[in-house]
Amino acid sequence: MSKTHEIAATEADQGTRLDRFLAERIGGLSRSRVKALIEQGHATRDGEAVTEPAHAVRAGATYALSPPSPVPARPEAQAMALNILHEDRDLIVLDKPAGLVVHPAPGNADGTLVNGLLAHAGEELEGIGGEKRPGIVHRLDKDTSGIMVVAKTQAAHQALSEAFAARDLDREYLALVWGVPNPSQGEIEAAIGRHATDRKRMAVVEPRSRGGAAGATSGKHAVTRYRTEASWFGAASLLRCKLMTGRTHQIRVHLAHRSHPLVGDPVYLRRIPAASRLLPEELRESLLAFPRQALHATTLGFKHPVTGAMLTFRSDPPKDMENLLAQLGAMPR
Repeated sequence: MSKTHEIAATEADQGTRLDRFLAERIGGLSRSRVKALIEQGHATRDGEAVTEPAHAVRAGATYALSPPSPVPARPEAQAMALNILHEDRDLIVLDKPAGLVVHPAPGNADGTLVNGLLAHAGEELEGIGGEKRPGIVHRLDKDTSGIMVVAKTQAAHQALSEAFAARDLDREYLALVWGVPNPSQGEIEAAIGRHATDRKRMAVVEPRSRGGAAGATSGKHAVTRYRTEASWFGAASLLRCKLMTGRTHQIRVHLAHRSHPLVGDPVYLRRIPAASRLLPEELRESLLAFPRQALHATTLGFKHPVTGAMLTFRSDPPKDMENLLAQLGAMPR
């Protein structure tokens, strides 16, 4: 367990920035590390949480910093229910639910798909593709549901990774978006990179080039094909999207860039869409209240890395998205 550091502030400490005060008084932790711990909610003043590193220290108050326990170098096996569509000696194909993180990362040290896979497959997965992400060939965002393939051998991992890199496979998603795309089907080709000011977001940016200025934001080539499956009231549409490249948040970024953000997207839906006013009130409220991006990986097709047989898997949207589509389908156009 990590040690909790408690320090009583004196008159001489009055007004000092909290991150500087704690770093100087504790020792052994850099100021940047202390700042991050404060922002993550690990600091208190007289038992009350303080999350502002610039907080002015008050004389007479007792401050505490409780760094979290170290995260194990290797993910631990944790039993969980997995919806497995296919499994053989080389790979596992599963239907990931929304809300499940694929692999351990800051803020999600356990309870991930990797933890569940280790409990299911045991030693078969250890070391396949690396300690932190054993078996993982590709990933889906936490709140995106749908089909994934996981490798159980090093040879399968290498072959599947090469297939994903070469786009030698078939991946389709169902996306419920605001508005109606025009044209109803087409291709979005736009480079994707980190947002210039918000590093947690991706954005359409200038393509990467050798002659770009140092430090300039640049992106990787990205192509998404889409086809409109249905639309309602000119306010919302169900799209079938096919990835021709595989960039972080690609479908979400491309569709938001085209002014058709995904229903419920907590990152790229920045304001209430004007198109929502075209919907009947009850339906409008249902779409606006949807708690995650309405995106489902519905089809995955690839050649088996050992036998060479073509495998194709399909999955219907989960209940929350299915219910929303049923509400839309029950309404007249």
